[in-house]
Amino acid sequence: MKLRCHTPKLRLATGNPLIIEKCQLDLDVNKLKILQASHLSQKHSLEDKILKDYPQEIKRLTERIAGYSADIQTATRNSPPDSFPPMKIGGILHSEKADAGKAIIEACKAMTSPDSIPLGEYRGFSMELSFDTYSKDYGISIKGALTHDVKLGTDIHGNITRIDNKIEGFSDSLENCKGKFADVQIQLDSAKGEVDKPFPQESEYAEKSARLKEVNILLNMDEKSKEIFDEEPDEGDIAPTRRVPERER
Repeated sequence: MKLRCHTPKLRLATGNPLIIEKCQLDLDVNKLKILQASHLSQKHSLEDKILKDYPQEIKRLTERIAGYSADIQTATRNSPPDSFPPMKIGGILHSEKADAGKAIIEACKAMTSPDSIPLGEYRGFSMELSFDTYSKDYGISIKGALTHDVKLGTDIHGNITRIDNKIEGFSDSLENCKGKFADVQIQLDSAKGEVDKPFPQESEYAEKSARLKEVNILLNMDEKSKEIFDEEPDEGDIAPTRRVPERER
């Protein structure tokens, strides 16, 4: 924003130093006023984050961390090290990947509504099957402490791999949440340290605002003095005399 001095050019021509000072003070005070408003806006934004945004995000991440930790424990307890964990689809237990993969495809074909339906159980988690009418994709929701979504394809072995990859990825997701939690906590602490900092040019703003008021008062007094001076007659001027007619003798 470009600031302008609004003092009339005609008055500048008088050479009064107060006029020059007022013009500069007008520019400086207006600029400082804008900077102060920006400082207050940032302060209010930080206050909102401290009171609402950061606590909400910390709460969400805390719940995610607890959820991932619980689901990792569930997967670990229900994952044999060297064999395929049996998968139950539609009440039938499948001990082979190919059979489980085929059962998932058949369940997709049998769907008559896009609404989620129970599919079965795997590695200690329940599973729901759904259809996305927008993307035209089938998906499985793995239900534990948290819900984990997996997009399905058409390959019977590939779908089992996708489900396993999602479950094995819980550890990475947990570490990601922990990293975000630490970042948010740092941001919160930093915001608390910044929010109470005063406007850095507060003293300059106060001093120049006070001086501007003084200058305006002096200029106003000077203006009134000029008006009084202009009303007084000059020394060389002679007041007109009333002519008295001569009396008859």
